[in-house]
This record gives sequence, structure tokens and C-alpha cells, in this order.
Amino acid sequence: MDNTDSLPRDAQSILELAARSMFELFASASEGMLLVDRQARVVWINEQYKRFLPALGFDRVEDFVGHPVASVVQNTQMHHVLESGKPILIDLLTNRAGTFVVSRIPLRDSAGEVIGALGIVLFDHAETSLQPLVGKFALLQRDLDDARRELASQRISQQKSERNGQRQSRYTFASFVGTSPAAVEVKRQARRAAQTSSTVLLLGETGTGKELLAHAIHGASARAASPFISLNIAAVPDTLLEAEFFGVAPGAYTGADRKGREGKFRLAHGGTLFLDEIGDMPLALQAKLLRALQEGEIEPLGSNKLLAFDARVIAATSRDLGKLVRQGEFREDLFYRLNVLPIRVPPLRERRSDIAALIEVLGEDMALRNGAQPPELSTEALALLAAQVWRGNIRELRNVLEQATMRSDTHRIEAAQVAAVLRESGVELPPAQASSPASDKAAPAALPLAQQRAALEREAISAAMAQVRGNKAAAARLLGISRATLYGRLGNSVQ
Repeated sequence: MDNTDSLPRDAQSILELAARSMFELFASASEGMLLVDRQARVVWINEQYKRFLPALGFDRVEDFVGHPVASVVQNTQMHHVLESGKPILIDLLTNRAGTFVVSRIPLRDSAGEVIGALGIVLFDHAETSLQPLVGKFALLQRDLDDARRELASQRISQQKSERNGQRQSRYTFASFVGTSPAAVEVKRQARRAAQTSSTVLLLGETGTGKELLAHAIHGASARAASPFISLNIAAVPDTLLEAEFFGVAPGAYTGADRKGREGKFRLAHGGTLFLDEIGDMPLALQAKLLRALQEGEIEPLGSNKLLAFDARVIAATSRDLGKLVRQGEFREDLFYRLNVLPIRVPPLRERRSDIAALIEVLGEDMALRNGAQPPELSTEALALLAAQVWRGNIRELRNVLEQATMRSDTHRIEAAQVAAVLRESGVELPPAQASSPASDKAAPAALPLAQQRAALEREAISAAMAQVRGNKAAAARLLGISRATLYGRLGNSVQ
């Protein structure tokens, strides 16, 4: 019950005036304010808050106001304030716009019922003003992420038998092999994406590991224990896509299941929906997908009933969506809806220094599947593989390695065997590689691993320099290393 009813009229007037004054003070003196209604939808933001919109991914106020706060502000806790009715007076909020000190206060009507909540940004640039606190927060966040990944992995293994085959993520960030600058950067971006609930758009050539990253993002997120549902749009006929997305009501058409069929959105409820090859989606279905993403509701085929869903969407494509938009083959509004957290997955030719590690991991995986010994590549064979363009990326690398392994009578693979597979695959080898001089020599004596790596580096650098005709800046970009690192490697090779 609201005790203001028992106050004298003068005291109540002063209390109301104080409330208005405090609101106006915070609205003018704070770094930003927003209001949400009891359904957790943003209903108002002040002028200061508008400057955060571009960093949050919004160009217009109307694209932000009117939407559920959880869909427009990453890591928000406003819905918890609405549910509990308790304020969060001091908290740290980290999202795409930065790290902020915030307060969250529930708003009540005269009967004491929560009718909304007020969010106040007390400080921005908290990294500088509250450095010790932010440092501790960042450390705790990393520990939490590590614990969350471990728990998610344990839950997945425990639930495989309990959940009758419910689909879960199969990969972690450790599965994305590589320590090159390009690989480290893409994993950093993906880890940040895992901490939010925003839509992720994975961009990159075929075979670069986009699906693997989607699994890893889900596995490191707060939704890790919930389903991971994937749909390859390019693999489903256009006539069946709508049913795959939204499901089918019982008896919707002749031959339909009497019990109906749930679509991928409902199957992914509470978890993650991965839409692979989103660039191949037909225009007619793009409008329906856009509406589902905006409203958080779907309408199964043959039904007049709207069903709510809560699924985090990760989309991926090997096509140039910007070009498709310009050509009128992809809706611009859907592109902006998906392009909230874009992550470009680098091709293999931009991270050549990872090839040796990738070959080792792929070889071990092949050995486990076939019950055989992992392949062992000669230094010349490794150098030959490192020098290729790999337009099919890791998928093509695996194919070549598997073919070479199957053709070899032993677990050791020489450059001549790799060259033969590459030639049959239509790869044009440079004259020095095509002649395969190594095949005319006896197998070299085993060298320490450090020497083999150094030799592989020299071969890769030499091949890159030849490909770009001695342009060091271009060679550094091709190898995925800095120019300073390249100069250092070149200096070592001269000495």
C-alpha cells in the first residue's frame, strides 16, 4: 500500500515536487536515461542517451524506442528490476557502446504495482574514472566465461542421453585452431559476441569455419544449456523453407501431419538458431523472416495463432550481402536487422602461419575416425601446402590431406604425393613445385621441430614474396603477419 495517502496535503505536494525535481535533475545531469514499461519495452530516452544509439547499432530513435529493451541494449538487467521490483542502485554495464556505471529503479503506481523502470547512466568512460573496479570486473567476467564454458561442456555431455538427441553445440573456441593475428582477432570478436544476445552475422568464404564459430558462440553464451538449431537455407527447396522456419499447424494441408510440426524457430526457443547461407534466402520469405525477428513472434503455416519465441539468431553467408542489396536480391531492412554484430572470418590464405597447426589437428581427427596413425608430412610437403591459395579454405585443405593420406602406403606423406593431389584437383603449381624435385631424393633425416618450423616459415615467405613479386607489404598481408615481423623473418633468413 502506498503510504503517501496518509500524508498531509502539503507534505504530499512537497513529495511529488521532490520526485519531479529529482527526475529532471537526473535527466539533465546524467549521461543518459531511458524508461521501459511493464512489458520491458523502451518508451522514452532523453537527449543524452541518443548519442549511444550509433554504437548500439541504431541510426534512428524509432528503431530503438518501442522495442524490447533486451533486444536493443546488450546485457541489460532492466527486466530483472521489473520482475523483482527491487532497484539496482550501482552496477557496471558493458556492451557495444562501452562500459558504464548505471542505476536501475522500479516505478510504481499509487497501488504499489510496478508499472515500469527507469535506467540511468551515471558515468560513461568507466574504464578511466573507475579503473580499479573495472579491472576487477573484467577479471571476474573472464573467470565467469571460463566457468560457463566448462559447465556448458559438462551439461552437454550429461544431457546427450537424457534429452533424447536434443541438438547442442559441438565446438568451442578452442576448436577454431590458430594463433595468427587474424585468427586471434576473429576469436576475440566472437567471444565478445557470446556475452550478448544480439544477432550475429558471420561473413566469409566457404570452408573458413563459420559454422564452427556459431557453435562456439552458443557454447560460451548464457544459452549454452539450451538447444542449438541450425538450418542451411541453400540445402532446403524454396517451397519448403517457410514450413522449416515457422512450422505447420495440424491438418494445414493435404498430407500434413495430424499433430502438426514445429519449425526451427520454436525448436530453438530459449537457445540459438543458426541460419547458414542466409544470402540464398528467396525474397518472398525475407519479409516474413524480418517480421519474426522484429516482433519475436511466428505464425505456423495454416494457423491464425501467433506464437512467441525467444531465440538468439546467428546468420552466416559466403555471399556479398551488400552487393545483393544493391542488386535488389536481398532486402535492405533485413540486412540491417542481421548486421548487428558482423564478424568477418578470414580465409586461410590470410593466416598461413596456422596451416601447420591445422594439418596436425585435421590429421589427428582423421586418425581417430579411421583408427589409423596420424599422417606425418615432410618439411617439403608442409611448405607446399602452406604456399597454396586455398580457395576452398580449411575444407579444401582437409580434402587434399585426406586424399594424400589415403594414397600413401605409409603414414608419411612427401611433397610429390601432395603435388599429385593438387594437380588432379586443378591447382596450377609453380614450376619449382610442379617438378617435385623432392621425389628424386632420399627422404631427409628427421630434424628438430623448431628447425622444421623455421624451414616451413622460410618456404611460406619465399612463396608469398614470389606471388606478390617482392612487395613486402602485400606479402605481409598475404601471410597474416605485420610488416615488422616479415622484415625480422627476412633478416633471419639472410643471416
